[in-house]
Amino acid sequence: MTHKDNSKSFESLLEIMRALRAPEGCPWDAGQTPESLTPYILEEACELIDAIEQGSQEFILDELGDLLFQVVFLAQIFSEREQFDFHDVAAGIADKLVRRHPHVFDRSTPRKNPAELDDQWDAIKRSEATHRKTCLADHLPAQLPALQRAQKLVAKAHRAGRQAELPPTDPKLERLFCDSAASRDQRMDEDSLGLALFRLARLAHEADLDAETALRKMTVKLIGSLDSE
Repeated sequence: MTHKDNSKSFESLLEIMRALRAPEGCPWDAGQTPESLTPYILEEACELIDAIEQGSQEFILDELGDLLFQVVFLAQIFSEREQFDFHDVAAGIADKLVRRHPHVFDRSTPRKNPAELDDQWDAIKRSEATHRKTCLADHLPAQLPALQRAQKLVAKAHRAGRQAELPPTDPKLERLFCDSAASRDQRMDEDSLGLALFRLARLAHEADLDAETALRKMTVKLIGSLDSE
């Protein structure tokens, strides 16, 4: 792949974005707001995931560009509002990465195992000025797909040592859906789990219910009960 000068290529992208938003630029681009762009952010992220799963280098490169464009687009809008610009965004994430990885950038910090790194990450986030919440719902965006949000809630509860407060798992249900289980103690594999979830989706359809909505509402209820204690 032929690489251009990094600084020139990025400044060119930022200049194109400024031109699109200018009075003599594109009326559609000039009329967008952060709120109007949110569907495109989600769409581009999903298309990038599709590209990664397909394994096409050309497709991945194209979709990475589309997602980057959304970041540049939003940064330009906020720059016009004199709040921050793309360089502030880049500097902010660079500072955050260094701050949250002392085991990499601070040689006096001892190496840690994965469990210790999780604890360190959570402790650093809690200490940051912008991190004011301590509830399990923190950093669980409401717009995440319901299944992803539910699993992240479970992971956060485990890291906080609060897994006992979650609804218990049901071994009978696992054995019911795990067709390939050779014994009662066999763990569910990815295929069996996928089939189980698909069967639940079918049950939802046959009951005239929306599985995404049902799980989203249940997760909200659990967050409320866990963080009200």
